[in-house]
Amino acid sequence: MRCVLQRVTEARCVIEGETVGEIGAGYMILTGFCAADTKDTIDRMIRKILGLRVFSDEQGKMNRSLLDVEGSVLNISQFTLYADCRKGNRPGFSQAACPEVAIPLYNYMNEQLARQVPTATGRFGADMQIHLINDGPVTIELEMGEI
Repeated sequence: MRCVLQRVTEARCVIEGETVGEIGAGYMILTGFCAADTKDTIDRMIRKILGLRVFSDEQGKMNRSLLDVEGSVLNISQFTLYADCRKGNRPGFSQAACPEVAIPLYNYMNEQLARQVPTATGRFGADMQIHLINDGPVTIELEMGEI
């Protein structure tokens, strides 16, 4: 499982001219799954995401978590995080989970996030336009493999 978190002041997902997900301050997350991912993988990733201290405290230091600042999440499915560009100029995506595996994992992740923080989403497999204001900018890459 791979995630790219961007700390944002606001973000929204637009599909065919309609805003389908929108947040204020928090994280815009691009999430990709591989075939080996499980609910346990997602639970561990969520703990990491919610606990990361990348929001500023009173002294301006990155010392507060998403939970501390009562932030939100816009979670976008992104199979291209598993692009393999080692050979040629056309990426391969064989490491990315097929939709039959990834869709239930994405739905589970969104349900679990929504239990703890306000959560908006895109639409799996749709052509989406993501609008965001990256705060900082702060961008963090996370990968959660088997332990």
